[in-house]
Amino acid sequence: MPTLEPHYHVGIVVEDLPAARARLTDLLGVSWGPITRMDGIEYRDGDGHDLVLPTTICYSTGVPGIELIEETPGTIWVRNEHSNLHHLGIWTDHFDDDSAAFGAGACPLQLCGRRGDTAPVSFAYHRDPDLGVRFELVDASWREAMSFLFTPEAGAPGS
Repeated sequence: MPTLEPHYHVGIVVEDLPAARARLTDLLGVSWGPITRMDGIEYRDGDGHDLVLPTTICYSTGVPGIELIEETPGTIWVRNEHSNLHHLGIWTDHFDDDSAAFGAGACPLQLCGRRGDTAPVSFAYHRDPDLGVRFELVDASWREAMSFLFTPEAGAPGS
C-alpha cells in the first residue's frame, strides 16, 4: 500500500453547483474559488476508452478543501441515492447552539449522542436534504479526549 499524504479536499457531486456553493457558505461559512466550466476535457475510463466530457468544478479555499463537481448525466459524475460521502466532521465550541441552528436551518438532525434522557451530547449528524450530505458537529470539549483517535498506533503502517 502506498503511503499517502493527508487529504486536501473532499469531492461532492451536486445537481446545481451555484446552489450547492451558496448552501455550504450558509451552513459552514465556506468561501470559494471560481467556478470552472470546461466544455470538452479528454479523459480515459477504467476500460481504456477515450472520452471527451464537459466538466464544471469549484474548490473551496482553505484546507482541507471541498471540491464541488456539477452532475453530468451519463458520466461518472452522477449523484446517487446513497452518497459515498457519509459526513464532513466539524469541531464546534458552541455545540448546543450550532446543532440547534443546523436543525432550524432545514438541515435536520439525523442521529446524535445521548446521555440518559439528554440529547444531543458530544456529536450530532445533520443531513442536508438538498445535497444529501451529513455534517457531523462534534463538541470541541471532546477534542482532547478524542485525540488518541488521530494518533497512529505504535507499529501500525504509517506510524
